[in-house]
Amino acid sequence: MPWCRPGKNLVIAPGHGKVDAVDTTTEPDFMGGECQRISIFLSVIDIHVQNAPVTARVAYFKHTPGQYLNALNADSAKFNENVLLGLESTEPSGEKIGVRLIAGLIARRIVPWVQQNDSVQRGERISLIQFGSRVDVYLSRNAKIKVKIGDRVVGGETVIAQFD
Repeated sequence: MPWCRPGKNLVIAPGHGKVDAVDTTTEPDFMGGECQRISIFLSVIDIHVQNAPVTARVAYFKHTPGQYLNALNADSAKFNENVLLGLESTEPSGEKIGVRLIAGLIARRIVPWVQQNDSVQRGERISLIQFGSRVDVYLSRNAKIKVKIGDRVVGGETVIAQFD
């Protein structure tokens, strides 16, 4: 496993890139409704391997075919091919965290390295999205967001949120 920032109840960035949305949205499939979203754009020069943001069990796995619109648009998940991973966290215990892997205009392939019911460690490599893509993280309302729009994050290292 790669180096991972130590600490309790931390959520780390799943991907390398630039935070371009921190908002409230609705994610009905795994989160069950309203939640917080942190959206990270991965440019063609960023690393495109994603890491588990928490130690968890992959409780949900859904591939959705779609278009390959420019992933610069934070709402591209509504239209583009994507994979939603629903993680049931073991630390912090009982939290649900969604990770949506979104293909972009150039990226036309998502390669998940995990399946439903797999266990993952925080920082472990979980997927690859090839060239110019996006990753969204969905968190419950009680998560304390630690990043802002414009921040550059490093997958497997940068703390993006924390639970009390």
